[in-house]
Amino acid sequence: MKKAFVFGITGQDGSYLTELLLEKGYEVHGLIRRSSTFNTSRLEHIYQDPHVEHPKLSLHYGDLSDAGNIRKLIFEVQPDEVYNLAAQSHVRVSFDIPEYTADITGLGALRILEAIKDFEKSHDKKIKFYQASSSEMFGSTPPPQNEKTPFHPRSPYGCAKVFAYHTTVNYREAYNMFAVNGILFNHESSRRGETFVTRKITRGIARILAGLDKKLYLGNLSARRDWGYAKEYMEAAWMMLQQDKPDDYVIGTGETHSVKEFVQAAFKYAGISDWKKYVEIDPRYYRPTEVDALIADPTKARKKLKWKPKTTFDELVKLMVEEDLRAYNVTTKEA
Repeated sequence: MKKAFVFGITGQDGSYLTELLLEKGYEVHGLIRRSSTFNTSRLEHIYQDPHVEHPKLSLHYGDLSDAGNIRKLIFEVQPDEVYNLAAQSHVRVSFDIPEYTADITGLGALRILEAIKDFEKSHDKKIKFYQASSSEMFGSTPPPQNEKTPFHPRSPYGCAKVFAYHTTVNYREAYNMFAVNGILFNHESSRRGETFVTRKITRGIARILAGLDKKLYLGNLSARRDWGYAKEYMEAAWMMLQQDKPDDYVIGTGETHSVKEFVQAAFKYAGISDWKKYVEIDPRYYRPTEVDALIADPTKARKKLKWKPKTTFDELVKLMVEEDLRAYNVTTKEA
């Protein structure tokens, strides 16, 4: 039985990846941060009581700032695959806490790679490593963006991801490690964090229909992104570690839509035609440096991994709206 260790297991991507790995017969281990409130809601449907003998899913306390603990866990679990999905992942917030973002999002990857390198030195076993890289690394570089496109990050988050990307490549080349970067463009779902713009929109609409809010406050509606379905992107991440040779891949749809288009589509599916009545622009949500347009060129992933997205933009918006309406026990305005 293969073992996988997932950093960032409690997030959107971590929960989808864990489901996939369990379906494929893996024993899965994950890192969770200590909190006075439960932070494992996305894993509740697959969580296993630690008292169960030989659980397929085990959670370990830790933090990406703690190199000693990371090393201890790698040496104890001895995984076949390690996925680093953990980060301070909010781009706007990274401007407010740049040092913390650099420490967790950038140096966190280095700490994991160091632990794997040391493990491989002392054990007759190779560990495959996946680093969750981001389209935010491209920043202001004109689209479409592929694996050869230069990086020009426009946020502390993007800068930290560039560091983690190059560190992953360096450890692959310097120590002959099986280490890959998945450069994932924006990927969403009903499990997306509530402060990310897509989920903020669909959840905000549900709260308006439930009578809890009157307005939805947003920032730059002109920003254009390449949005896909997170569950499918985690399939691509797993595929990268099943290849014969390590390599880096861009994952996206190749289509772009503005935040305004997402707003319009979401309100339409909720049965509200005049979305402008409910949306207000709040300058506090503007970034000091904006990324205007991101469009993936996923040609390499289509050819080598045989991966391609299945869920369309409209289908993605609809499923997110429907799930948030269900969560607030409300129906569309027309219903």
